[in-house]
Amino acid sequence: MVRKLFRNKIFVFLMTAAAAAFVFLQFIPQDEALANPPVVREPNWDSAETRALAKRACFDCHSNETDWPWYARVQPMSMMMQQDIAAARSLMNFSEWKDVTFITADLIEKKLRAGEMPLPEYVLMHPDAKLTDAEIDALVAGLKETFAASSNQVVDSSEATQDAN
Repeated sequence: MVRKLFRNKIFVFLMTAAAAAFVFLQFIPQDEALANPPVVREPNWDSAETRALAKRACFDCHSNETDWPWYARVQPMSMMMQQDIAAARSLMNFSEWKDVTFITADLIEKKLRAGEMPLPEYVLMHPDAKLTDAEIDALVAGLKETFAASSNQVVDSSEATQDAN
């Protein structure tokens, strides 16, 4: 009996401490952390379709055009999302396109076809990001063309946005 009461007190204490920590985390300022940096330059997209598919499946993590959902303002989810997006942008960022990168269209194709990208947990919350096999084929073909062209020239982001619309 005493053991049960003691366990219950420990459980109540731990739950109270966890709730207090959750409330405390909400006071961490995050508006500045959730602000998107400016779009510097995009690749010279081979077509508006390629850009639209990349935007739908990739841009929330791999560009400076992240559409932050409401739960991105709730800690600790906010910190986790910020870290994931910062890591994704450091690997490849369609808004800060670099002429030389170790990311290739073949690597992207491998990740798409294996179901590793977009991340399964992202697709769970954003089902419209899931691409069909035909869309994956179109995106991969378009990215191969885009990557080949981007090694020669890069366009201003305002031109790419206008071309895509």
